[in-house]
Amino acid sequence: MDGLPLQKIQISGPTLASMIERFSTALGDVDGLLFGHVSQIAPSSLSDDDPLGSSSDSSTFVATVSGFLCSGTVNSFYESTGRIDFLALRRLLADRIPPRSLIGWFSGRRRSPLRPSLREFSVTACLSTKAQFSFPIENSLSNFRPSLFLLFASPLSDQVIHTHEYKAYQYHPSSQSFEPKSIDIVNIGPAFRGHYGSFSPSSPFPSMACDLRASPMAEDDSDATQVAQAHDQRQLDTCAEGVQIGSLSRLMGSEATNYRAGLEDLYEKMLSKLDSLARLVEKTSAKVHEQESRNMKLRYKVAGYD
Repeated sequence: MDGLPLQKIQISGPTLASMIERFSTALGDVDGLLFGHVSQIAPSSLSDDDPLGSSSDSSTFVATVSGFLCSGTVNSFYESTGRIDFLALRRLLADRIPPRSLIGWFSGRRRSPLRPSLREFSVTACLSTKAQFSFPIENSLSNFRPSLFLLFASPLSDQVIHTHEYKAYQYHPSSQSFEPKSIDIVNIGPAFRGHYGSFSPSSPFPSMACDLRASPMAEDDSDATQVAQAHDQRQLDTCAEGVQIGSLSRLMGSEATNYRAGLEDLYEKMLSKLDSLARLVEKTSAKVHEQESRNMKLRYKVAGYD
């Protein structure tokens, strides 16, 4: 569906903060791609007096930014005239693992007014006309093409407090114009619990079978059961060392609330595993740096500088 009007754009607080951090720490202006999904939201209140078909007309479409890719420079996937360089764009998209839907792009400019340039307008217009980047809308039969543009800008003059302004736009092919869109920052807390109703986690935590039934089969000590338990235990050790596979069954079902301490212990073990990996990477990096220093000294000695 071309020119699909969006009610608003949602983005989580950490994602927005990460984008601002990438922009503020870059050496110059930057651009990048926006990934996410678009959902159709039905009206919350329905009446029997509504005419037939009014519910579909009153449905709203919301775009959610779930990730981004910052190039660290400008003109990363487009030319100076605003035309898309599809080879460069496909290379950027190929680096996304797992692949995500492209919903638009962003630009960060220093000491610049917060309004789109003609080049940014042309890039968004060209991007929205390509059907190969369209993807289905959740809860809808329509498709959405990447037509969002998020602009970041820093103040024209230096200030004691660093401030960054941002504004979102949607390009409409029918009118060939930009329409400003409101940005809803989704944070964590009870007030935002409804935003996570359709959350589907993406985690490397292995999928293991936990039998909740109190039957003799659950205590079967056959060779096949022992092999399966040993395999699951090895998978669990890659995420959290010191947690037994049998204790996971107590964290599921109606009695899970009684084992909160066990769940907290599981998380502590996982954090400990990540901390040990981080320390190992730090030590390895130090050894690599030390080896590079020795190699540099040897090259200087062979070249006769020492």
